[in-house]
Amino acid sequence: MPSTVSLPDDWPAHPDQSLSLNRMGSFDWDLDAGQMHMDPAAHEVFDVRPAEYDGRPESLAPRVPPAEAVRLDALVSSALKSGTDSYGAYFRIRCRDGRLRWTHTQGRILRDPDGRPYRIIGIVRDATEELSHSAERLGLDEERRRQTSVVEGTTAALAHARTVQDVIDALSDSHGLDRLGTMGMVMGLVEAGSRIHLVAEGPEGSFVPGTRYTRIDEGYPMSEVVRSLQPRFIESAEDFARSYPILWDKIEYMEISAAAYLPLIAQARPIGAIGLLYQEKDGFTQEERNLLVALGSSIAQSLQRAMLLEQEHDLAEGLQQAMLPRRIPAVPGAQIAVRYRSARMGRDIGGDWYDVIPLPGGRVGAVIGDVQGHDTHAAAVMGQLRIVLRAYAAEGHSPATVMARASVFLHELDTDRFATCTYAEVDLSTGVLQLVRAGHLDPLLRTRSGDCRRLPVQGGMPLGLSAEFGSLEYPVTTVELDPGETLLLCTDGLVEQPGADLDDGVRLLTSLVQDGPGELQSLADRLCEVVYERGGDDDMALLLLRRRVEDVPQGGGRLQQHVAQNDPEALSAARHMIGAAVRAWGARERADEIELVADELMVNALMHTEGPAIVTLRVLSGPERRLRVEVEDRSSALPRRREAGESGVSGRGLMLVDRLADVWGVESRGSGKCVWCEFVMD
Repeated sequence: MPSTVSLPDDWPAHPDQSLSLNRMGSFDWDLDAGQMHMDPAAHEVFDVRPAEYDGRPESLAPRVPPAEAVRLDALVSSALKSGTDSYGAYFRIRCRDGRLRWTHTQGRILRDPDGRPYRIIGIVRDATEELSHSAERLGLDEERRRQTSVVEGTTAALAHARTVQDVIDALSDSHGLDRLGTMGMVMGLVEAGSRIHLVAEGPEGSFVPGTRYTRIDEGYPMSEVVRSLQPRFIESAEDFARSYPILWDKIEYMEISAAAYLPLIAQARPIGAIGLLYQEKDGFTQEERNLLVALGSSIAQSLQRAMLLEQEHDLAEGLQQAMLPRRIPAVPGAQIAVRYRSARMGRDIGGDWYDVIPLPGGRVGAVIGDVQGHDTHAAAVMGQLRIVLRAYAAEGHSPATVMARASVFLHELDTDRFATCTYAEVDLSTGVLQLVRAGHLDPLLRTRSGDCRRLPVQGGMPLGLSAEFGSLEYPVTTVELDPGETLLLCTDGLVEQPGADLDDGVRLLTSLVQDGPGELQSLADRLCEVVYERGGDDDMALLLLRRRVEDVPQGGGRLQQHVAQNDPEALSAARHMIGAAVRAWGARERADEIELVADELMVNALMHTEGPAIVTLRVLSGPERRLRVEVEDRSSALPRRREAGESGVSGRGLMLVDRLADVWGVESRGSGKCVWCEFVMD
């Protein structure tokens, strides 16, 4: 294995015939996060107190002289860039009392499949005694190198462990323990602060009945090291029998001659203990003891990480279940069917989700989305996105604002994940359907006759990316959803097929919807059956929303549309929304007047101000039903009536509003204003 060792020019040159292994600690450096975890022994090597070290390598600067720091940085940078998988160096640290002390470090660089380094694991040790003599002596210390390689090799094998069982398997498969001469290993985890759960039983067939769970206050070696937080080195069979007679009577047949029991300590608390059993061994040298303590520290770090990952996995599964609504709310005027399927039958955490959000005024929001990735982090992001999307929609924001705010939220999470999403908001009394798409698939629309077609929706960038690149524009597509028509929203797991183009999958889905059952739940089941038969490597979420022919809610709603400058499509969508609302809310006889006045107010706001216009329609209850039209802009200048003249092409706007509306006025709104008018509905 390639190794890089840097020797300073002023290397001591006093030959000596013996080397001793003094303090040895281990570290785990997360290059992506910039955090380097050091065990207590490593703190001692650097002569720092735990409270003085915050996990950042920079906080060791008071202990590493500038010249040594520059040399170390250059060495590590060179190793990272050159593609080597390890490095080693001797350097000096400045102790708390001002003395300079020689130290040695070795690190193994872990890289992803693309060769990018993401982590360094290794050891640091006090090299004072060995470097007080000749550097030539270093090349003769093969035993020291072998022992160090055991710790390094075992730590590397543990680097990928994600579960407690992975840790046990890595120790068994790394052959490091074999090189230490052990004939078996036992391991126990502390549970509930009062007992030890045996998770590794030692050599095959050696399990001792009654030791699966033992109390910490019992007379077993694991219990002792957990209580004392100190290793216990058993030098002989006689020592074992004398110190732990209850256990020895049950394992005497194994001919154990020595044993080392080590506490597994993480963050200053015991999380378990490990026992290494030996045959034909007579005691432990100081070097062996130091080596085993360092090894125990490395195992404790990996074990704690695995336990945290298991807890995170359990939490992510809970988040995933919380992400998907337990039940779909009953929405008057709509029939809804949802489905979710994990392509890997629940072995991985998925990033797909759906949601249904009842809104005031006979409206309902429908969400479908997909967070990048299939892991616990994706599940956590997914759960948070679902919550904020629901919150923004419930606050009454327009669909475009809901999507833009969700993108900013995801970006501010400081995650490397993005999400695709489609948000649909439908007024079930008017049938006005507003759609916003963030890098997601276009929805499908099935008519009452059974025909099905793709519904083109203007799209923005995926959530998270649009905020990162400063492109938060999400155009709104407005269409009418007639009674009996069905909107289909899905994630790409429903249309992706191995080796096939995505458009081919969409065409196949369109055909399946068109030929599928008319009953909504049966249609959802049929689509899921096809996906199951076809197989696939992705999750799938499906949402079907049908506007019912019966019990369509009448009147009393509220609609809002943002119209940006120089956006004729948004202006056309607003006109479409106004016409549909007027007809659905029972003001058909005054439709021409209302549409003309609303159009005049929108155009005036766009022509005479520099920002967008916000158009709001709502029905006012009272002695007589009134339809109110509001147009907001960012200008504080109030409109005034003026005479247009015989040949004037402008100046007739407010005169037209005054003539056609029953009442109108102007209100200040923050830094802008709102021009409003009301029409009595017969």
